[in-house]
Amino acid sequence: MKTADIRNMSDEEIRSRIDDTHQELMNLRFQVITGQLTDTSRFKRVRRQIAQLETILRQRELERAQEGEA
Repeated sequence: MKTADIRNMSDEEIRSRIDDTHQELMNLRFQVITGQLTDTSRFKRVRRQIAQLETILRQRELERAQEGEA
């Protein structure tokens, strides 16, 4: 998912996507334990996606806090 696509999402959509992605990461961990996962590079992609989502959400929170002070 591109950053521009994430920025066009609402806060609730981003939170929902974060929850879904955390669930996907947990499922990947189970697949590794059971030996079903062959593409281990998915870990890096999923963790990066979580980081992007959380970063954009945090930037919005900081912008709102800054606007409130001004």
